[in-house]
Amino acid sequence: MPVTGILGKKIGMTQVFDERGDVHPVTVIKAGPCVVTQLKTVAKDGYDAAQIGLVDFVKASKVNKPMTGHFAKSNVPPVRLMKEVPIETYTNAAEGEDGAVKAGDRIMVDLFENTKYVDIIGTSKGRGFAGVVRRHHFGGGPKAHGHMFQVQGSIGASSFPSRVFPGQRMPGHMGNVQITTRNLRIRGIDLEDNLLLLEGSVPGPREGYVLISKAKAPPRERRGFAGAATKDALKASKKAAPSKKK
Repeated sequence: MPVTGILGKKIGMTQVFDERGDVHPVTVIKAGPCVVTQLKTVAKDGYDAAQIGLVDFVKASKVNKPMTGHFAKSNVPPVRLMKEVPIETYTNAAEGEDGAVKAGDRIMVDLFENTKYVDIIGTSKGRGFAGVVRRHHFGGGPKAHGHMFQVQGSIGASSFPSRVFPGQRMPGHMGNVQITTRNLRIRGIDLEDNLLLLEGSVPGPREGYVLISKAKAPPRERRGFAGAATKDALKASKKAAPSKKK
């Protein structure tokens, strides 16, 4: 599948065990199913991309006439959310088929079967109006009687330059911004239920929507001597230890 991303929804958190018995906390994401609602081309739009939509039940009364015509043009059902993702163009020389994506194609979680790391884009939790202690992790003032503990204090710059410098950390709106988290490790894929298990921090609240794409710059794997994969340190130490003769 030449599409590099898929839309999903956060379900919750759980934990899984690897082959060594180590526990890993993971976030469960229902990835897809998605459908390609429109194709962007260099000739018409100036760039190549695919507009994908998360297939979810949407009432017909909630879809306006322009969007109804947009979905009917690609012969796809109304979708909950739409985003644009890059596409990869390739040709399957063995079968002689072109792997180009088409409007109406379905995108499933099997997109990441041979992928180890992904990037996540989501909207962080909204915290409302927050002070400097919570928003910027200030230490605060003395906690004794007569002191205002969570007030940031003076921000003036005296008679020169008589203004507040740009970027001054002050109380204000916190959260509800777009966050990109890179190189989250895939710990499991459920093809039947379209579930993706990711280890790492996923932005947004539960039931929040996220965009999952293949990692642009995945981390390098650790290698041992002669290019072999790094062995288990515990097992290697047992083999290296000399046996005691009676």
